[in-house]
Amino acid sequence: MRPPTTLQHHFSSILTSSMPTIFLKMRSSISISSSTFLLPLFFFSLVSISPSVILSASVVEDLNNLHPPPDFNSTIIKNCLNIPSLRYCNYSSPLDLIEIFKSTIVASHLCNESRNPNCVETFPKIDLHSRPKIAPLYLSFTFFWKYCPLTILSINISNNSLNGGFPSHVLHCSQIQSLDLSHNKLSGDVPVQSLSQLTNISLLNLSYNHFSESKISDSHFFRRFNSSSFLHSGLVPDRRGFKIKVIVFLFGFPMFVILMVGCLGWICLHRPDFLPAVLRPKYKFTPAMLKAATGGFSANNLVGKSEGVDIYRGSVRDGSQVRIEIYSDEVSGEGRRRFTGECDILVQLRHKNIVKVVGWCDNRRLRAIVTEWTDGENVEMWVAGSAPPWKQRLKILMGVLEAMRYLHEQWPHVGYDLRTCSILLSNNRQPLISRFRIGDQISNTRKIYKFGILVMEMVTNKRPREEFERGEEEFIEWIRMHYPENAHMVVDERMRKTGNTVDQATQGIGLGLMCSDLSKERQPTFDVIPSMMSKLSDLCRVPSSPDYKISHGGKGQGHGRNQSR
Repeated sequence: MRPPTTLQHHFSSILTSSMPTIFLKMRSSISISSSTFLLPLFFFSLVSISPSVILSASVVEDLNNLHPPPDFNSTIIKNCLNIPSLRYCNYSSPLDLIEIFKSTIVASHLCNESRNPNCVETFPKIDLHSRPKIAPLYLSFTFFWKYCPLTILSINISNNSLNGGFPSHVLHCSQIQSLDLSHNKLSGDVPVQSLSQLTNISLLNLSYNHFSESKISDSHFFRRFNSSSFLHSGLVPDRRGFKIKVIVFLFGFPMFVILMVGCLGWICLHRPDFLPAVLRPKYKFTPAMLKAATGGFSANNLVGKSEGVDIYRGSVRDGSQVRIEIYSDEVSGEGRRRFTGECDILVQLRHKNIVKVVGWCDNRRLRAIVTEWTDGENVEMWVAGSAPPWKQRLKILMGVLEAMRYLHEQWPHVGYDLRTCSILLSNNRQPLISRFRIGDQISNTRKIYKFGILVMEMVTNKRPREEFERGEEEFIEWIRMHYPENAHMVVDERMRKTGNTVDQATQGIGLGLMCSDLSKERQPTFDVIPSMMSKLSDLCRVPSSPDYKISHGGKGQGHGRNQSR
């Protein structure tokens, strides 16, 4: 067996996961009926295959193994008689015929990859925007561009970090009206003469590349477009850059002196932790301080990672251990000011069930929140690994509720994350809310809903976002389906299921369902939930009694409400 080619590797690792069902089946023989191989008004038609025929996956893995069916040549001739302007009508050798056939296969898949609405009828656009894994592969299929479909009017290959020279073979599609190659790393000369042959083009974007400087103003073709088509493309001579070089040359020595002074200032601005405590800005961290605390953001100190957030363990100059949450998303100047205002509030939070925020970093390159380090695991890891009894789980929920009431009464505009992976445990098993969101306008209804989800997660040891296709919605439906008659079927099977334990956990499920009910008539308020939790706590100390039953609105009367939200 011969070793797999590069083409095989690309198709198997990149394209296979997104190929239409017609291309991905078990390995077997290929059978293509040329009688149905009809090419409409555009260059190709999708290869028609009988539903009973299964196309071999090896065809996708290696286009070099593809061969047209016996009557493919006659089909091409018929199409050229009907539409002589088709690009393949002038083929002259069997090799051309093979390339034409392979190009139809590539075109079929590229049409679908470009999210065209009806690839059976037409192929109006090639859209590979932000597709860095497959864009270079399609550009390498020169045989496809050679026979570019006539119906393609728009080509977008922007934001793919493409390297090398201008992809001149796309200009075979001479009928296009739009071409976008912006936000790549293309270099070298732009084929002005070839571009000038695109008589129908009305939109051209070559911005943010590294092309060689060119006097495009001398070309009649480029006069059709404004400067926005060539921003930071390298095509326009950088006269401003030349002036800067002259200025640096003439004033180099004075600037050197200024830079030396600036270095001293940098120490004060970027490493204020070297200053005496009385001169050090309170709560303020810099990127250089965080880099030093984490050993250069070493992977050894990376303890967690989620969407847009990297969590590091660090050691600051006074020797204390801290937890550093670094946010990778970019924000505007207004967003940074809002972030600073939020952090000003977070450092004021003081509660035994809220992690202490010791400072933050607000920089154009890095935003972070620094909190005290705790050696304990998070609640998700604790429940999954230790299988704690219901009494200990309830204690954690009571602590979380205390922190929620504190924030509700004193900092109502502070939102927080109640996912089990975001609630930490201190050394003495106290829960600590560690993730906050300020200004999101999260209503009390949503906060109580999140608490209800947390209660049911603690009872079931399930992660609704990972284990249920529709997330929390399906998680709630799954619990309601078994509550209350078969509640034991959703209780964490690792808990010791004595009669009392099942009864207590069932009451916990009832409370969780009530809190997760977003209807204002049934969801309890922050004033009522503590008393309901107290009843659950009492169930852990006394035999089960009907007086302690907590009924969910869906199975009986909902709890009364004492005040409006």
